Formats: sequence, structure tokens, C-alpha cells
Amino acid sequence: MEAKILVVEDEKDIARMIDYNLKKEGYRTILLHDGSYAAMTAGKERPDLILLDLMLPGLDGLDVCRRLKADAKTSRIPIIMLTAKSEESDKILGLGLGADDYVTKPFSVKELLARVQAVLRRARPATVPADKFKVGTLELDISKVEARVKGTAVELTSKEFELLKALAFSDGRVLSREDLLGKVWGMDAALEVETRTVDVHVGTLRKKLKSEGKRIITVKNYGYRFEGQ
Repeated sequence: MEAKILVVEDEKDIARMIDYNLKKEGYRTILLHDGSYAAMTAGKERPDLILLDLMLPGLDGLDVCRRLKADAKTSRIPIIMLTAKSEESDKILGLGLGADDYVTKPFSVKELLARVQAVLRRARPATVPADKFKVGTLELDISKVEARVKGTAVELTSKEFELLKALAFSDGRVLSREDLLGKVWGMDAALEVETRTVDVHVGTLRKKLKSEGKRIITVKNYGYRFEGQ
């Protein structure tokens, strides 16, 4: 299941930008523009990660962080602090209160998403073995380079197998065609191979997987995600 992220940011344009890009990556989001209810919302929703602005109306980010870390229900939720302040002391104070990372405004979307992914990786250990994956009647054995549906081997080309592996192990995140070109065909190839190649391979893969092919979901104008539930 995709991660749930609580975004506490009072600048609405920034909040909308963060919300849009997180959803584009397949994350679920909850938005708050005030610090007053952040701790209560976190206790109720139990997000996998909190993006917490430092300067907030109602209750500032440092006080919110203190409350979150003092409550047993929320103390283990990782926090990335968002701040326009550049002073080293503010960053050190936030980390000292228990924040896992910080991003200084203005920040790029790529930087923020990379920080989110890194913190979630540390906080959520893999729940599947590195060489095997199973959902429904679909089984992947990476070490054997083998895919099975209902116990029957599915004949896949090397690119089809790598494509299925990239989607299956993406933890429900949306992968763009460019992402898949890089993962399956290599970074250099991603510059040369047309994105239409991904669509063709996905179509063939769906047919070969039969009933399990419906797990590969098309995200219009962006790419694909794998439905694991």
C-alpha cells in the first residue's frame, strides 16, 4: 500500500504544489494549513510521514514536533521539516527535537521527493524478500528470472521481466514512462528509446499475464503503477 503523508504548510501555493507532486508519485496526502490540529490529526490518521513547516499559524512547527514526539501514538512517525530559515541553529533545534530531515525553502520538487523516499525507506523496512514477490496468483522469483501465474510459468522476454519487476517492486508508486525507460533499458537508452516502447511492452505484458495483467494500471498522461492489493 502506498504511503500516507501529512503535509502541514500554511503557504497554500506551496502546499498545493507539494500535494500535486506527492500524488503524482502515488502517495496519499492529508493537507493542513495550521499547526493547531497537526498533532491531533497525526494521532488519528497515523501517517507514514509528516512534512512539517517551521513557521505556522496557531502552533509553530517546533511546538508541533515536540507534541508529536511526546505522544506514544505519534512518536515514531518520521518528520521532514520545511523551513524558509537558513540559520543553522533552527535546523539543529528541529533535528534535536526528533525531526528526521529538513528541507530549506525554496526547494526543488526532485529534492523534496528524494528526501521523502529516503526517509520512508529508513522508516519502513522492506516487507518482501529481495528476490521474491507474490500477489494474488502472480509470483516473481528474481534469482531464477521466473514469473508464474496460478503456478504456471509465463514466458517473458528479458525486457518484459525487468518491466514487471520494476512495477511490482515500486510499492504502488506511479512510474513515468521515462522512469521505466531508465530502469529497464538503462539511463543512456532512456535518452534514445521512444516512450512508446514502454506502452508496447506493457500491452504485451498484460496479455501474457492474463487475469493478473489488470494489476498494471495506466495513469493518464504520466505512466503506470502496479496494483498490489
